[in-house]
Amino acid sequence: MKKIINLFDDEHWEVANGYPQGTMAKVLRDSKDAKTVLLKLPKGFFMAPHSHLTTEQNFLIEGEYESAGESYSAGSYQIFSPRDEHGPFESKNGALVLVVYDSI
Repeated sequence: MKKIINLFDDEHWEVANGYPQGTMAKVLRDSKDAKTVLLKLPKGFFMAPHSHLTTEQNFLIEGEYESAGESYSAGSYQIFSPRDEHGPFESKNGALVLVVYDSI
């Protein structure tokens, strides 16, 4: 039987290691070379520019954030190719972001 995880409930949240303090993560998929995580960004969130070895997709579900001088609100989608620097990311009031890391 497949595990069902509700994106909006209070279960399965954990501290998001490698992210700024106060960021929480709900891991939805974690395989050898791919990962899907729901991130809860706290008020005042800031993350410096960075890159990854894989493609990263961001689906902004709730709230808003700013990145590279642009504002993004709920419903926004971004995709970053491997090794593309992206950010910085800032969220004054917090946000809920679905992040998909594709396989290498």
